[in-house]
Amino acid sequence: MAPHVDRVPGDITIPRSTGVVVIGGGIIGVCTAFFLARKGVAVVLCEKGEIAAEQSSRNWGWCRKMGRDPREAPLATEALRLWAEMNSLVQAETGFRRSGIVYLCRTRKELAKREAWHEQVGKVLGLDSHMITRDQAARVLPGLAGPWLAGLYTPSDGRAEPAHAAPAIAEAARALGAGILTQCAVRGVETQGGRVSGVITEQGRIACDSVVLAGGAWSRLFCRPMGLRLPQLKIRSSVLRTEPLSGGPEASVSGVGFGLRKRLDGGYTVAGWGRDITDLTPDHFRFFRDYLPAIRMAVGGVGPRLGRRFFQELLQAARWDLETPSPFERMRVLDPPAHPAILKQVRAHVTAAFPVFHTMRVAETWGGMIDVTPDAIPVISGIDDVPGFFIATGFSGHGFGIAPGAGRLMAEIVMGETPVVDPAAFRYNRFSDGTRPTPSPLA
Repeated sequence: MAPHVDRVPGDITIPRSTGVVVIGGGIIGVCTAFFLARKGVAVVLCEKGEIAAEQSSRNWGWCRKMGRDPREAPLATEALRLWAEMNSLVQAETGFRRSGIVYLCRTRKELAKREAWHEQVGKVLGLDSHMITRDQAARVLPGLAGPWLAGLYTPSDGRAEPAHAAPAIAEAARALGAGILTQCAVRGVETQGGRVSGVITEQGRIACDSVVLAGGAWSRLFCRPMGLRLPQLKIRSSVLRTEPLSGGPEASVSGVGFGLRKRLDGGYTVAGWGRDITDLTPDHFRFFRDYLPAIRMAVGGVGPRLGRRFFQELLQAARWDLETPSPFERMRVLDPPAHPAILKQVRAHVTAAFPVFHTMRVAETWGGMIDVTPDAIPVISGIDDVPGFFIATGFSGHGFGIAPGAGRLMAEIVMGETPVVDPAAFRYNRFSDGTRPTPSPLA
């Protein structure tokens, strides 16, 4: 079951030309289109299905600086600054509230990791993150139970509503002049003289100077016919939504086996912290060496599974005729089911930590596909081999919270402006220049 998302109707007509085409109507794509439109740039966003129909509406809704990879933390800080202004910027409700986030620690190993991040990242950046005792955690999180040692707390972190945010930002981009095309898959990119000259969509050609690929879990497939090697895999997450529940915490919180966020309707979004499924595909073998450092660091949080998806992707074409339907038209929305066993474990963990959840009533459950890079930070970059082509993908489960900062940064890179943060860590060619990207042990 997919969560209900505010619908954004697509434009009726397709333009023949524009300045920038953004591919993908998730939170990264709409933020990029919004910040381009704010600069007065002619921009058209093309979405194969509906706005925010995939992971952008299926995530937890956390907006955080805390616990970020040190390379990503400055961008996350800018994103939080923008989230605080977002309702005003878009003149609509995105659901953002500064509610605070707590990471609970049960073991000495967890505590040491959080303390290390606080010393080496939080303090260095001057964030309001700080360690709290078990008693202090209980005051921030009324009703807390269980043998927790301590916690890491950031009062200025917040939450927003995934089902409202991306649609609201898309409509704001439209109000600034952006075109919004839904049910309009981009089949491929055209080049002339070695640089981008347009895109071919299922509704026709759009001439343009630049293209931003913000395709989430689809980005790897889109890049293959262009001869671009983008190491990116997919992880399936499982989430549940409760009906309104009294007595639960206002702050978002994670602990062993669970993470939760209060919703505007008084219910909660609850999921498994570090408990996800990866359906094995041929790309797992193609990119094995890229992901080997991450595999060595893993502690069993992601469960690999061989199933139907392996054979579906094995038979998937690596190239296609741009005049005929593409894979993006054959599957408009990735809509994986939640994994019942994971959600059963989640319920056990969350009720142990907050006994009030014993009375919760589950309103719906859903799955989502998270696009993950070898170092668990995104690609936000131009592509040297294809001038005019840019990629914003691989956000590794951080895309929703970091989206306003990422959209602003991508818009600045496209326009050749001074970027809000140094984008070097997010460059595409880090996968081919001998860097050997690795996840940070602090994140």
